[in-house]
Amino acid sequence: MNKKIITISREFGSGGRTIGKQLAEKLGIPCYDKELIEKLAEQTGLAKKYIEEQGEYAPSTSPFSYAFVGRGVNGLSISDYLWNEQRKKIQELAQKEACVIVGRCADYVLRDRKDVLNVFIHAPEADRARRIVEVYGETDTEPKKRLREKDKKRAINYKYYTEQEWGKADNYHLTLDSSLFGIEGCVDLLYHILTDKGQD
Repeated sequence: MNKKIITISREFGSGGRTIGKQLAEKLGIPCYDKELIEKLAEQTGLAKKYIEEQGEYAPSTSPFSYAFVGRGVNGLSISDYLWNEQRKKIQELAQKEACVIVGRCADYVLRDRKDVLNVFIHAPEADRARRIVEVYGETDTEPKKRLREKDKKRAINYKYYTEQEWGKADNYHLTLDSSLFGIEGCVDLLYHILTDKGQD
């Protein structure tokens, strides 16, 4: 398959970030996730924590989240500025080298390129709830509520900047249930698709 850029979109708790990282390692190419946040922090001067949250999540779970953010004289908010810088950086990285890019609407940003494989990772809510407790630990918020809030903010952010539905199969080339295939199974399947070499 003649695809050199792989974008990984994912439901919270589905293991998409881990799948992206392990796939990149197996392919011998960079994975941009936390690394992208660091590059944007250097470029914009914004705090890494702010970029991590605002670069992928809406300010709240309200559909009107972006209607209440402050805007400068040019009509742009800090979120708009970050979106523009993030978009430019993703395009720059895709132009520079083969890589895996996790989240941040990369599937939409690179929609006009023919060498991109867009993947969406999902899993049943109960399995994702168990996983976030194992990976991130307990909080005062019940796990399933944490999942729903995170995914709703992602969906609102995606809708606002792309005018498309986050998680809708039509927006991706491939969707995988990480609960069914497992993390390593998803990695192996994607590796097989991308290289036609099958499992090692």
